[in-house]
Amino acid sequence: MFEDTLKHYPDFPKEGIDFIDVLPSLHNKKAFSEAVSQIDSFCTAPNVVTVEARGFLFAAPLLCCSQKVDTIVPIRKKGKLPHAEGDLVRVCIEKEYGSDEVFYRRSDLASCTVNGDTIEVTLLDDLLATGGTAAGIAKSLNGEVIDGRRVVVKEFVFLVELPALGGRKILEAMAPVRSLVSLEGVE
Repeated sequence: MFEDTLKHYPDFPKEGIDFIDVLPSLHNKKAFSEAVSQIDSFCTAPNVVTVEARGFLFAAPLLCCSQKVDTIVPIRKKGKLPHAEGDLVRVCIEKEYGSDEVFYRRSDLASCTVNGDTIEVTLLDDLLATGGTAAGIAKSLNGEVIDGRRVVVKEFVFLVELPALGGRKILEAMAPVRSLVSLEGVE
């Protein structure tokens, strides 16, 4: 049902890109509920790191309905996270249509549920294309040590995957990849 709510916008944000819009699922309570339930079934870590803005919409309900998810850590664009000196981490990412940067706060990671000597996280995003965004974030997170505990990206979860763009292969070298919908032949 979730897949039926997806809308395609050819040549957005630039020519040659087929933008897959997940937001129409917000018009359908059943489709959205099923998507959140499926995301929950994919998450094995108690902490979910998610990228603005669409990721927030699908991660936040997990705090109310999941028995496993305790914490959501936001990844935001420049200028969107208030922070103390030394708290903000900049991550350079490569998207299929150019470079960008996103940010997270170490203090948000410090509030995560701990498992022994690690902070295990699920990285959730709306779309897996080339894998550049998720790979950049995962590399940065996997390098973090918070209060003596190492951050570990346990798995990647995506709403939509475009297999033709090869992102899965890059990410699977780091952690398992799960997607709600795989759109074969879409680039």
